[in-house]
Amino acid sequence: MKKHVSPKSPRRSQDLWRQSATTLAALIKSGDVSSREVVDAHLARIEAVNPTLNAVTVMLSTSARDAADAADARRKKMGKRDLPPLHGVPITVKENIDCVGTPTTFGLAANANALPAQDAPVIERLRVAGAIPIGRTNMPEMGLRVSTSNPFRGLTRNPWNARLTAGGSSGGEGSAVSSGMSPLGIGNDIGGSLRNPAFCCGVAALKPTQGRVPFGGGGDGYLSAQVMLTDGPIARSVDDLRLVLELVHGQHVRDPRSVTVALEGPRVPRRVAMVTSLPGSVVDPAVVASVRAAGDVLAAAGFQVEEAIPPEIELINHLWTQFQMSDLSLTTESVRPMLSAEVTMLMDALAAKFDPSVTHAELHKERSRLGRAWAAFFAHYPLVLGPVWPSAPFVHDADVASPAGSDLMLNMQWFVTPGNLLGFPAVVLPTRPIDNAPMTVQLYADRFRDDLVLEAAEIIEAAFGPCTPVDPFVV
Repeated sequence: MKKHVSPKSPRRSQDLWRQSATTLAALIKSGDVSSREVVDAHLARIEAVNPTLNAVTVMLSTSARDAADAADARRKKMGKRDLPPLHGVPITVKENIDCVGTPTTFGLAANANALPAQDAPVIERLRVAGAIPIGRTNMPEMGLRVSTSNPFRGLTRNPWNARLTAGGSSGGEGSAVSSGMSPLGIGNDIGGSLRNPAFCCGVAALKPTQGRVPFGGGGDGYLSAQVMLTDGPIARSVDDLRLVLELVHGQHVRDPRSVTVALEGPRVPRRVAMVTSLPGSVVDPAVVASVRAAGDVLAAAGFQVEEAIPPEIELINHLWTQFQMSDLSLTTESVRPMLSAEVTMLMDALAAKFDPSVTHAELHKERSRLGRAWAAFFAHYPLVLGPVWPSAPFVHDADVASPAGSDLMLNMQWFVTPGNLLGFPAVVLPTRPIDNAPMTVQLYADRFRDDLVLEAAEIIEAAFGPCTPVDPFVV
């Protein structure tokens, strides 16, 4: 794996909120700054910009400062030796991930007092690694939207443009990391819920291979969650994504589907399938230009880059919808009283797309066949480079303005769903902004080749530079 490089210390403490998690960890370990300074800098940034963005829903100021003081006392006692990798570094946590001391609300007022008895496995491992939760972040009701707003916590805004969605369902994390409120956010992804906000807010995200990162704390869930849902990080550098994966991967007793697999695989041909068009969808020219720019970077680095389209993308979207809607059909009536009228309308429009004649046996059979087809594609093209959403982020609430919003939502996920249905790892990272709007690309590789997408992402990031925090609506 790539070695983490120790950075130079920032000139002023107020610059600390601009730094990546790995940079902050190195600064704290070296003694150039204290954990308390880092935590205070991020809490101050939240106080400065969160009233505009509404990304952080709960500030954990007291517990975070206590943890930072304890981290500094340990650093003073032990010196640089034996400090964990994220010693004293603040993080934020999405509101559907169990984090002891705060409710797991899923964006619902009905869960305002749903205090977990233990951390989710990913939070448990990050605390062991020295991370300090400083806040919880917003999400749509039950994660049912690709935009982040709910009657309980309100609307989360995009730091780049107040009119546009921050994405979802981990939209609070995307907005918080993009604006410097947090160097590292933890969310999850069943239909792009990490990658959607990374695209909208111009930051980086990793959706790990399904099963590599243990999932737990929210119950076993139905079939779609067991097959497609995974926790993962949102950050401003690929190095941070890699570090989090190193810290949280591997089998956990609370997730019977989790596995321990080596983080590096054998060498493969340096060939890339570059996706600039999608069957069944129209890709905006600006998005295509961003993909081509990233393709040029990989070609300059010695990759053979060819335009190609992976198998049966339209069918994958249909099957993803059937998996999701089969579960939704089982819970619709029980959750209806807890949801807003807008999300109820969206839920009903999505549920109407469920075909009850398609059995789970048929879904599994087709999913297996598609997995083989994509594995054969990856054997020739070990990397796939393409878009995240086919077009720019939409204006707030366009996805719930009418029943047609369900079609908008599903169309935006057209090249997102393969990673979920088939369990592939994916990285989203920024390229170069176009017309004062962030642009990102997405990288796919075969199952358990997270190392390939991270390696290619590092090459692209080296060409365009890591993203830096933006002030809200100033670009």
